[in-house]
Amino acid sequence: MAKTTFISKRAPYYQDIPDEKWDNWRWQLSHRLNSVEDFNNILKLTDSEIKALSATDLFRVDITPYFASLIDPNDPDDPIRKQVIPTASEIQPFTGMMEDSLAEDRHSPVPGLVHRYPDRVLMLVTTQCASYCRYCTRSRIVGDPTEQFSRSDFEAQLEYLRKTPQVRDVLLSGGDPLTLAPKLLEQLLRSLREIPHIEIIRIGSRVPVFMPQRVTDELCDMLQQFHPLWLNIHVNHPNEISKELEIACDKLTRAGIPLGNQSVLLAGVNDCVNIQRQLVHDLVRIRVRPYYLYQCDLVEGAGHFRTPVAKGIEIMEGLRGHTSGYAVPTFVVDAPGGGGKIPVMPNYMLSASDHKVVLRNYEAYVTAYEEPTSYEPHDPSTCEFCSNKRFEAGQSGVLGLLEGESMFIKPEGFDELHNRGGGKHRLRADSNKWKPLGIGSPKKEEE
Repeated sequence: MAKTTFISKRAPYYQDIPDEKWDNWRWQLSHRLNSVEDFNNILKLTDSEIKALSATDLFRVDITPYFASLIDPNDPDDPIRKQVIPTASEIQPFTGMMEDSLAEDRHSPVPGLVHRYPDRVLMLVTTQCASYCRYCTRSRIVGDPTEQFSRSDFEAQLEYLRKTPQVRDVLLSGGDPLTLAPKLLEQLLRSLREIPHIEIIRIGSRVPVFMPQRVTDELCDMLQQFHPLWLNIHVNHPNEISKELEIACDKLTRAGIPLGNQSVLLAGVNDCVNIQRQLVHDLVRIRVRPYYLYQCDLVEGAGHFRTPVAKGIEIMEGLRGHTSGYAVPTFVVDAPGGGGKIPVMPNYMLSASDHKVVLRNYEAYVTAYEEPTSYEPHDPSTCEFCSNKRFEAGQSGVLGLLEGESMFIKPEGFDELHNRGGGKHRLRADSNKWKPLGIGSPKKEEE
C-alpha cells in the first residue's frame, strides 16, 4: 500500500523528528505533552495555565504532538489551546456541578454499559483517550488507568446484549475506542456482529482529530468488515480541520463509513455564529455531516466553558436558512439526571388553532398553513410495525422512565448488584425494572 505522508505544520520543537516517527500513531501516543516542561518547548504558558498544571488531583492532561502543533503559540486565547491545556478556572467549583451529570451510572445494568434509550445502548470500552478535553463529560472515570475495563466486563456487556433483543444499535465510546489495541477492537466488533438483533454499530471517536495518523489503510480495511458501521468524530473549531484530518476522513468514507460530527458549545472557543457557520461548511466539504451541537454538561472543571442556552438558540437561528439544511446540526441539552438528549431550537411556529398554524421563516417572513378539514389517522391495530414486539418493549420503557424508574426490561440472568463509577443498581424483588441505588457516589444497599 502507498504510504501517506502527512503535511501539516509542526511546532519548531518537532522539526527534526523523522517522518516515519511523526506519521506513526504509536509515536504520537508515546510522546504526548503533559507537564509544564513539555509545554514550554512549544509555547509560553500563562500564569493561569502553570497554576493549573501544578495543581494536585487535576483531570488528566495529555496532548499529542500533532494536535499541539495546531496551536498558535503566540495566542493565549487560541481555541485549540483552550480545549486541551488547563487553566486555573478549571479548579474553581460552580453552581450545579455534578459528578455524573448524565446519570449514566444510574442506567448501567452491567459495568460499562449504559442503557438509557429503548433500542440502543452506549458501550464504554476504554477509559483512555489520545488527548483529554478539559470539559470531558466522563472525567470521573476517563483518564484513570485504575478504572480500565477488563475482558470480563466486555463479556458481561456482550451477554447483556445477547439477552436484550430490543437493542438494535450499539455505540462504542469511552474514552476513545480507536485507542484500543487493534486486535481487541476487532474482537469486540466481531462479537457484536455475531448478535443477530444488533443492526447498527457506531463508534464515537476524537482520534481522527487528535491523531489522524491512526486512520491507516489497515484500520479502514478492518472496520469495513463490520458494516453497517457509522463513526462520529468531534470537531469544535475550524482550526482543527487540517489536511491530515481531511485525508483521514477521506479514507474512512472510501471504506463506506458514514461520518458525523458532534461539537460542544464552548465559551471563548466556538460561541459565535460565524465560527459555527465556517465549521459546518468545512465539515461538509470533507464529507462529515454536522450531527449534534451540545450544550456543555455540568461536569467538574467545565464551569468556565458554559454558555447560556440562549446562545445556542441564537447560533441555530443564524444557521437555519443561512446555509444548507444538511449542514445544520441539532442543538441539544443532554438533560442532567439522565433525561437524555433534548433538542432545543428557535420557535418557528408562532401560533396554532384547529384550522391553521402560523409560521415564520429565517427572514422573519410570516405565513399561515391551512390544516386539513378531514383527516383519517393511521390505524395501529392493523399495522404490522405497531405490533412489533421491539416497539412494544420501547413503549413500556418510556412509560417506565416517566414513572421515575430506570426504563428497561430485565434480561434473564441479570439480577446481580454491581458498582462502577460510583453507581449501584439492583432489581426490586417485585419488579423486572432496574432500580437505582444512588447517583454519583456509592450508597450502601439498605437491608
